[in-house]
Amino acid sequence: MPLTILKAAARAIGLGLILAASVVPLWAQTDWPQRTVKLIVPLSPGTATDVTARLYAEKLSQRWGKPVVVENRPGPDALVAVSAFVSAHDDHTLLFSFGGPVTINPVLNDKLPYDPERDLVPIVSASDSFIAIAASASFNIASLAELAERARAEPGKLNWAATPGMPQFGFNGFIKGGKLDMVQVAYRDFNPALQDMAEGRITAVATGLLPLIPLAQAGKAKILAVTARQRSTAAPQVPTVMEAGFPDALAEGFQGFFGWRDMPAALRDRIAGDVRAVAPLMPAERLTALGQVIRVGTTADFVAMLADQRARVKAIAQATPAKTKP
Repeated sequence: MPLTILKAAARAIGLGLILAASVVPLWAQTDWPQRTVKLIVPLSPGTATDVTARLYAEKLSQRWGKPVVVENRPGPDALVAVSAFVSAHDDHTLLFSFGGPVTINPVLNDKLPYDPERDLVPIVSASDSFIAIAASASFNIASLAELAERARAEPGKLNWAATPGMPQFGFNGFIKGGKLDMVQVAYRDFNPALQDMAEGRITAVATGLLPLIPLAQAGKAKILAVTARQRSTAAPQVPTVMEAGFPDALAEGFQGFFGWRDMPAALRDRIAGDVRAVAPLMPAERLTALGQVIRVGTTADFVAMLADQRARVKAIAQATPAKTKP
């Protein structure tokens, strides 16, 4: 082949490589991240989820060599946070959230301002928030079995309240599994519900474990069970709903990292691996004080957790709804 032809071919190949490189995403050409990474959190500053996100942000920043900042976007059903995340469509913005936007919102809403299947790419789970069911001490109920027995003996006379999301579905699962007739009382702000339980105006509540511990210590409430698969180190004497014989009440409050639509699988796996690497460095005692426990695994594990929770939510939502009063 003449030399001139060889030179022309080489120039063509070189130009092709340059053009190909120009369309390769930045993260694939160089190490990711290249700038500040943002974690959008759907809850207010100071909440357990927010603090956990900030602890992960600190450890990931050290690993990545770039700042990782938390942006709080509180709002009902995490819609504000998810909308902000989806609108950003930025390869340096992640969502740190509970599973509700993927597992609860699609079951309860025919239309959403986002596509839960495509806009929220599961990366890896990060932690669990313990949810618990408690009864007012005024009712002298010592276990979930006793609460169920009392509800069967007095159909429609006992009431309950729950924070929105998985606590509410957990208690509805308890009602569904036990075939009980109890009345739900709705609250805009849940603090009055805790006070009403302490005073005996509410029979039982389902909410985060942490605010129930002081009430139990003061003799105002009895924590009957946590709705997780394992006991909490913050209240090791409290059984799980599985141990108590009410598996339908299982309602895990896990949080995790989500990526953007069409996120490259290689980058997703890289971030998941980095989260797993920093998880052992997280301050366990501080997380325990927040009612949290580290829970990481593979991306496939996280996807399975979300699918299982969504199936449970759907089954409970399709069951006969509990009676509700304002």
